[in-house]
Amino acid sequence: MNAGNHEERRLKGMTAAELAKKVLNKKPLFILDVRNESDFADWKIEGDGVELLNVPYFELLDGVEAVTGKIPADREVLVVCAKEGSSKFVGGQLVEAGFSDVSYLAGGMKSWSEHLEPVKVGDLKDGGALYQFVRIGKGCLSYMVISGGEAAVIDAVRMTEVFIGFAREKQAVIKHVLDTHLHADHISGGRKLAAETGAAYWLPPRDAEEVVFGYSELVEGADITVGSTRIAIQPLYSPGHTIGSTSFVVGERYLLTGDILFVASIGRADLAGKAEDWVGDLRTTLYDRYKKLSEDLIVLPAHFGRFAELGEGGKVSARLGDLFMDNPGLNIGDEGEFRKTVSENLPPQPNAYKEIRQTNMGKITPAEEEQREMEIGPNRCAVHDH
Repeated sequence: MNAGNHEERRLKGMTAAELAKKVLNKKPLFILDVRNESDFADWKIEGDGVELLNVPYFELLDGVEAVTGKIPADREVLVVCAKEGSSKFVGGQLVEAGFSDVSYLAGGMKSWSEHLEPVKVGDLKDGGALYQFVRIGKGCLSYMVISGGEAAVIDAVRMTEVFIGFAREKQAVIKHVLDTHLHADHISGGRKLAAETGAAYWLPPRDAEEVVFGYSELVEGADITVGSTRIAIQPLYSPGHTIGSTSFVVGERYLLTGDILFVASIGRADLAGKAEDWVGDLRTTLYDRYKKLSEDLIVLPAHFGRFAELGEGGKVSARLGDLFMDNPGLNIGDEGEFRKTVSENLPPQPNAYKEIRQTNMGKITPAEEEQREMEIGPNRCAVHDH
């Protein structure tokens, strides 16, 4: 292999934001993931242009000769580990072995889990726009409605500075912060964001029976508008994932479904230990409440499960009528079979979901690094994980 000069072979750091751009733009990238096999199998970086090789770090401590023949010399190579240190070591070894375009993921998979990529969903008919914030490494989706110098944030994650900075760029003041339900897969940034901006924090009361803080009750008929044109965010009670789960119809065009309905699956009902009680609510929401809505509404969920669900520019969305034709969770005619589907052979529950629920109730306040650890891994809010 032609080693080239030292400058060409210098190890570089790649940020999560830079990686997200490459993944969303489907740029060719070879990733050497040096985490252990179980962590890699559980959660990895996906993308149409991504080629993956997993070799645990401990197998490379004495040198990278075992993998040099498996890594293309003419491709950009990114070495990935949990926190950064191991990937820097292995990346340096690859540079010394003569690879000319090698980077390590700065901050490791923890930084990948936290990056938010804003994507414009579309304009609203009375002015303003709706944006989706894609947490590509975790599968979380947050939203911001902007109109007339005001904004509302829906299902905010804990990296609240992203929403504050984005609103500032758009010259908007955040007036409302809303959670579709009490989350169990990630720590909500809703209460924190509301405190930081002076916004009202809205939470479904039936999910808030154990919370230890004040909030505005998110119920059907609540008057939630944004901007001088009063873009309406209409709550639609839609239990099943949780007993308080609430969807939103925004600008009469978009249906924000929380964790009830996804592009490729439906929400699970077991994360509060009450699957048997909530299965009926879930079926009623999906097969009755949603069925009465306009088929032309654009569904915007709170999560996605696989990279394949990302569309143009990274946007995750689908027409409601199309989902009633194509989504397997919306096409189970037999009620007994539906109950079986959402209560048996489910994917593993999210990492630390009980502690996450306690955090979102305000009962515990973990340190920042502990919160990061609690959220590591995929979201697993769907009945089908593929």
